[in-house]
Amino acid sequence: MRKRLEDGWYQGIQHCPSPNFNKRPQGEISLLVIHNISLPPGQFGTGQVQAFFTNCLQADAHPYFAGIASMTVSAHFLIERDGSMVQFVSCLDRAWHAGVSSFEGRENCNDFSLGIELEGTDHLPFTDAQYAALTQLTRALQQAYPAITSARICGHSDIAPGRKTDPGPAFDWARLRASLMTDKEAS
Repeated sequence: MRKRLEDGWYQGIQHCPSPNFNKRPQGEISLLVIHNISLPPGQFGTGQVQAFFTNCLQADAHPYFAGIASMTVSAHFLIERDGSMVQFVSCLDRAWHAGVSSFEGRENCNDFSLGIELEGTDHLPFTDAQYAALTQLTRALQQAYPAITSARICGHSDIAPGRKTDPGPAFDWARLRASLMTDKEAS
């Protein structure tokens, strides 16, 4: 199935609706924020990110979970290590991914941003499949929401410096930016 964005949902991928969202105050979508996550930390393919974003994480399943199980957070998308994608919140709605944040002097980035989580850590390289999926998804989002220019794609660490470090030094920004260049920009 060909992937396409329809009514704020990316068709052709898994949908795992999260209750952790609300309406955007102005409906604006003009920023893309890249994150990383793994639950438990450093472990992949556990399904625990999906549990966390849908308020189903069992606090006693791992010592780390006790401190986060009661949190109500989400992101619009998760890209797993094999490149498969999951969507939790419609792009038209406000996912709770950025927290206390500011971009170009404007606070509350959740109000106007989309959040993409990459399954990973700050210090482990992301996979080729993740970069391919991220490029495909980002292109679709930029086409649907033209205010998301290349200058308006950032990391969680950029909008919450000192509080957040993701996507971390292992994320290859040059690789992502090169993959997003159109033929016109490349010439």
